[in-house]
Amino acid sequence: MIAARAVILAAGTSSRVGRQKLLMEFRGRPLIEYAIAAARAWKPVVVAGPQVAGYLFDRSDVTVLRNDAPELGMAHSLSLANRALPEAGAMIVLLGDKPLISASLIESICRAPDEIDLAYPVRDGVPGHPVALSARARRCIDRLPPGDTLRLLRDRADLRQWAMPSEDAGAFFDVDTVEALDT
Repeated sequence: MIAARAVILAAGTSSRVGRQKLLMEFRGRPLIEYAIAAARAWKPVVVAGPQVAGYLFDRSDVTVLRNDAPELGMAHSLSLANRALPEAGAMIVLLGDKPLISASLIESICRAPDEIDLAYPVRDGVPGHPVALSARARRCIDRLPPGDTLRLLRDRADLRQWAMPSEDAGAFFDVDTVEALDT
C-alpha cells in the first residue's frame, strides 16, 4: 500500500458558481469539509485561495497552504503542495469540490502496486479522483505548464500508471454549479 500525504486542491475561483463554492453548504456542511473528513487519515494539506484559507485558519486537523495566485490554475496549487512535502514521499491529490469522496476510495487508490507512479479511478474510460502520485511522478510537477495539470501527468508515457476500475460515485461527482449543491 502506498504511504502518502493527502493534498486537497481548494484554490479555485468558483467562476461558474459566482462565489466561493467550497464554503457553500452541501447536505448541511460546507463543501470543503467532505474532502477534509475523507482525507483525515492521510494528514491533509489544503492548498487554498484566500477565502478558504481564512475559513480554515487555526484548524488543527489540516495544514493550510495559501495560494494567492489561483488564476495560475491547478499547476500552481500542485506545485505549492509538492514543495511543502518531503520529496521522498507519495502524494494523493483530492479536489475540494468532490463531496462524495470517501476514505475507502482513497484507501483503494493507495493499494496501487509499489512500482506505480500514477494511480486513479476510472469508469467507462473517464478518469476520476483522487490521484496518487509517486515521488517519481512528483518530480514532474514543477515542469508542468499553468492550468489543469493532473490530466497532463496522466498523458505521460514515462510514468507507470494504474487506472483502477471504479463505480464509486465519489470519484466522479463534483460540484460545478449551484444546482449541484442540491444533489
